[in-house]
Amino acid sequence: MQKKHLNHCIYADHYYGRIKLRTCHLTKCLQNKPKIPKLARNIPSRSFSCKDLLPIKQEKGKSLTENMDAFEKVRTKLETQPQEEYEIINAEIKHGGFVYYQEGCCLVRSKDEEDSDNYEVLFNLEELKLDQPFIDCIRVAPDEKYVAAKIRTEESEASTCVVVKLSDQPVMEASFPNVSSLEWVKDEEDEDVLFYTFQRNLRCHDVYRATFGDNKRNERFYTEKDPSYFVFLYLTKDSRFLTINIMNKTTSEVWLIDGLSPWDPPVLLQKRIPGVLYYVEHRDDELYILTNVGEPTEFKLMRTAADTPAIMNWDLFFTMKKNTKVIDLDMFKDHCVLFLKHSNLLYVNVIGLADDSVRSLKLPPWACGFIMDTNSDPKNCPFQLCSPIRPPKYYTYKFAEGKLFEETGHEDPITKTSRVLRLEAKSKDGKLVPMTIFHKTDSEDLQKKPLLVHVYGAYGMDLKMNFRPERRVLVDDGWILAYCHVRGGGELGLQWHADGRLTKKLNGLADLEACIKTLHSQGFSQPSLTTLTAFSAGGVLVGALCNSNPELLKAVTLEAPFLDVLNTMMDTTLPLTLEEIEEWGNPSSDEKHRNYIKRYCPYQNIKAQHYPSIHITAYENDERVPLKGIVNYTEKLKEAIMEHAKEAGEGSQTPNIILDIQPGGNHVIEDSHKKITAQIKFLYEELGLDNTSVFENLKKYLKF
Repeated sequence: MQKKHLNHCIYADHYYGRIKLRTCHLTKCLQNKPKIPKLARNIPSRSFSCKDLLPIKQEKGKSLTENMDAFEKVRTKLETQPQEEYEIINAEIKHGGFVYYQEGCCLVRSKDEEDSDNYEVLFNLEELKLDQPFIDCIRVAPDEKYVAAKIRTEESEASTCVVVKLSDQPVMEASFPNVSSLEWVKDEEDEDVLFYTFQRNLRCHDVYRATFGDNKRNERFYTEKDPSYFVFLYLTKDSRFLTINIMNKTTSEVWLIDGLSPWDPPVLLQKRIPGVLYYVEHRDDELYILTNVGEPTEFKLMRTAADTPAIMNWDLFFTMKKNTKVIDLDMFKDHCVLFLKHSNLLYVNVIGLADDSVRSLKLPPWACGFIMDTNSDPKNCPFQLCSPIRPPKYYTYKFAEGKLFEETGHEDPITKTSRVLRLEAKSKDGKLVPMTIFHKTDSEDLQKKPLLVHVYGAYGMDLKMNFRPERRVLVDDGWILAYCHVRGGGELGLQWHADGRLTKKLNGLADLEACIKTLHSQGFSQPSLTTLTAFSAGGVLVGALCNSNPELLKAVTLEAPFLDVLNTMMDTTLPLTLEEIEEWGNPSSDEKHRNYIKRYCPYQNIKAQHYPSIHITAYENDERVPLKGIVNYTEKLKEAIMEHAKEAGEGSQTPNIILDIQPGGNHVIEDSHKKITAQIKFLYEELGLDNTSVFENLKKYLKF
């Protein structure tokens, strides 16, 4: 599930940081729906570099014009060749006997999801006059009188919710701007009630409820007053309760709306307690509460009667092992399923609710991430497993058999041609930092192979390890990929995050340095062939490493990077500064926080020295990471590089610093093919590698 309210520095919303209880996003390959090629969103975007921020140095031996000519020839060739395979991300939901999804520019429903010709058009997205709109969330009213869809574009984070009345001639009943989360409930008079949250200036504080038809109503009934908190809605899987979740980075509070009486005032489950997080599911008049209350301060599962929800009534039901991250929870009639990451490996725990039995299933070692499936079948729990270089594969746990079944069929050849390794690096304070490494099985002399290191390390979020076609192509071309799960992220639980935020942020930098040095010492590449990539908040650690240990790297790619932490957090007029205080600190009022941020802030620590080459992709109207901070960083960095070049004299090698500014107000456009090819081209040129074959292979996955 990726339906997320974004922060300053992450492409994920607060749903990503919480335990994701349900998803309506499914990953499909093109061959599954061969007659719907338009489902693959191909959104062209222009890019340009500021005139005063052109690359400092051209590649030796070839002019910039010659390089571009060669690159454009490859691009043109790819554009004219048929596409064999590429990934599709599509919002889809099943309800009753129908499947609702997007086809082309239309919201449609079908009785047979495999028969792409048998569908009914419910709404044409072009009526909204948006530039290449797509649906990222669909909710169907309980008795299928209405369907609500949240629609946006790649150029903006703003979402429009349209409500369509389902009849012989479907018609748009209403539309609401700036909707973040939404759910349907049926009231005592059998009337559908839509609950939704309204987002203003990236802040989500207001909850509305609306009805349609002859008894139209639209009213705001809850507003969160604390600007450091945000609000999202979640309907328990059995639809018994609508939960209003109010939370910041470390604390949460839940209000319950009775699904049988949605007009009654919401009931507070437990008043917010600083440092206590909790999330709620329901089954048979009992609430199941995933919370970090008590010792140790990691997630544990508790339960209580629905009519006595206060914390003093919570009974401990299930505890997690040390170094365990709870990724998701799914509730069934007789079972609770926990999706876990323990010591950097994936597990599924199936808890029998009738006898409190627990079955723990260790999943294949190649798996790095879950993709949750929508599910209405009480007998089965389906999900997908994926890795950065392997497309998702379906698995189903069948409760009756008590077994896990995997999708049969053609085995992906990457399983035989590549290896996945789980290693650890020892940081300065002795902490062991997990790493996940991919490389070709038949690679010889790995020390001479190029290395691409990934890092994030913020908000308690795991480093994203979903399938990316370009990563697979790099491994096929001989690259080593290394994912460093440093402190500040969430891979080893809540404490792993706590040990890398506020005045412990430098732990993440020490971890990253230790990971790269460990890779080199164990024979994986060398500094002259080592590259580093990050997006958003990951840019803090990358920028800090470029200042403190630039000799470890040859080249860096950054996307929408957070590089000016101090000035951004000092500006309380920015929409999310108050929300971010618990991650970065409050430099405006706390001198300790201000001085600590100065120690690692990339912008504050630029100095005249050698730097790796850096390619930055930024977005023109990004409200989360202001473009001004990125431009100021780039200008200051170039000045420092020029100063160092004068001191070093003739013959010194000067790095390329490129700022690529893309249009639009989105924070990160993950599947921008233009961005992907520009970054790969940059890495190959900086390492002096021939990029022809890698672009030839990309045509199997990307539509240019």
